[in-house]
Amino acid sequence: MASVWHVPVTTSGTRGTTALRLFRLRDGRRCAVGFSSPEALAALLGPEQASAEIGEPALRDLTAPLGVDALVLDPRLVAPPVAGPAAPPAPAPTAQLQHR
Repeated sequence: MASVWHVPVTTSGTRGTTALRLFRLRDGRRCAVGFSSPEALAALLGPEQASAEIGEPALRDLTAPLGVDALVLDPRLVAPPVAGPAAPPAPAPTAQLQHR
């Protein structure tokens, strides 16, 4: 297991505030992700994704107060389940005139 994780972060504001980027597992729970190398992070999230280096114990300490207890190392892209074929769109409603 990697001793240093490369974790995705976001930077915002004029002061350059840095925040850990959290993700969701398929069951909806929040999780933190880390990568074993900057190349692995860039391969999944793109070369423009900002990152920070942090050890696993520190990452656990950082996420525990947020209720995040799941850490994923070197995740792979998983798309949401695909539903069956889409139903054809419903016909547009038509106005009916009444004769008096």
